[in-house]
Amino acid sequence: QDNRISIWSAGDVGDGGLNSECHGEHQLLCDIRHDGDVMDMQFLDQERIVVASSTGTVTVFRHHQNNQTLSASLRWEKAHYHVDQDTSCGGAACTGVICNKPDIVTVGEDGRINLFKADQKDAVRTIDNADSSTLHAVTFLRTTEILTVNSIGQLKIWDLRQQRNEPSQIFSLTGDRVPLHCVDRHPNQQHIVATGGQDGVLSIWDIRQGTMPVSLLNAHEAEMWEVHFHPSNPDHLFTCSEDGSLWHWDASTDISEKPSFLHQGGRSTTYFSHSTVNQSVVSAWLNNDPAKDRIEITNLIPYQTLSVNSLDVLGPCLLYGTDAESIHVNKKLFA
Repeated sequence: QDNRISIWSAGDVGDGGLNSECHGEHQLLCDIRHDGDVMDMQFLDQERIVVASSTGTVTVFRHHQNNQTLSASLRWEKAHYHVDQDTSCGGAACTGVICNKPDIVTVGEDGRINLFKADQKDAVRTIDNADSSTLHAVTFLRTTEILTVNSIGQLKIWDLRQQRNEPSQIFSLTGDRVPLHCVDRHPNQQHIVATGGQDGVLSIWDIRQGTMPVSLLNAHEAEMWEVHFHPSNPDHLFTCSEDGSLWHWDASTDISEKPSFLHQGGRSTTYFSHSTVNQSVVSAWLNNDPAKDRIEITNLIPYQTLSVNSLDVLGPCLLYGTDAESIHVNKKLFA
């Protein structure tokens, strides 16, 4: 009933590299009331956070670090809506937001895509009927291109320079039309994309090739809510699920070189390989030699209980939030 946006200090992560330390205690710095459920949020820059609401409104909050307060600096009322923007109950949930300063892109249950600029009151561009189904998530491929995932298992690429309201490419999971909930782009190789959805399967796509995923990796027992490549070491990938698990996928080294102590200490580790179509680029995620292409998976929450709804990762720090109304920080991810 009463939702809030909160700013926490979780300690300093140094330069964000894998070997940097994460120091300091966590503390609540400030918070502010928020109308509707918080569906998604992302930092636009050091002091501004863009927040998507279930009411369809998108708000930019400013964090004033000198006196530790939050204020709403810009609000796009009912950026997403079902009938029309003026009716009192017409709002449709804004399900996803992605920022590439000064650009902000939002997607929603209404199948609409909005492009906002951080300091402009009106939308720069709106694609009204971008999708006939719910758009669940969006990411930037490059500064002028975005990728959306929807509730019937499709990925669509949109070129924001084009004035036509059609995607430039459509990819889809074959047959099943399983809703996709999350997407992330490889930080260095923009053609590699990871998605997850209702069946808990991790899909890896090469958007230069074909319209189907390069590989499908059986993962969670229930919906996958979030997928993230590690920003500075993208051979590491993280996924979390409704089933209460949070998996660390490590494709960085040959398994045969790894010591077997990984099987001890309460960590459940699984190895398997997958073969893919022949690839020209050698990425761990697109490797075409199944003997080499082994991925080590570690469940970082061995005693899983409630849904893990969201995660983020930076340097040695992993952050995740669960249905137990708790936020967890793992500060020694690669120790």
